[in-house]
Amino acid sequence: MTSTEQPVPAGPPGAPVRGLRIAAGLAGFTAVAAGAFGAHALSGVLDAAGRSAWQTGVLYHLVHAVALLAIVSPPRHPRRALRLAGACFLGGIMLFSGSLYALALGGPDLLGPVTPLGGLAFLAGWALVALAGLPPRSR
Repeated sequence: MTSTEQPVPAGPPGAPVRGLRIAAGLAGFTAVAAGAFGAHALSGVLDAAGRSAWQTGVLYHLVHAVALLAIVSPPRHPRRALRLAGACFLGGIMLFSGSLYALALGGPDLLGPVTPLGGLAFLAGWALVALAGLPPRSR
């Protein structure tokens, strides 16, 4: 750190991890609820394409909820790249799965371009997970 750089306040210890852990639990809960809702409440409502889109949204939602939980579970203080990956996964769930849910329910077509943005967020998250596995740079 140079003499002109100021340290960034960290906030309460563990706050970012705790928030991501809560988000992981909520993401897992809502993924299971969305799967059940799609299987029961929407079974006679959606056509085949709508059901397929809904199921794809649920699959990616649940997979990334588990990935988010895995990121915040092992270390007491995960590396910054893992915290950023968690944020990417959470954003990806909202954008990718959320847009698919909305489209399956007849939402506006303008949501179509949102889906790949969520996919990019998922990809960024996975790239950050890989980056976090690299050895730390020497200072």
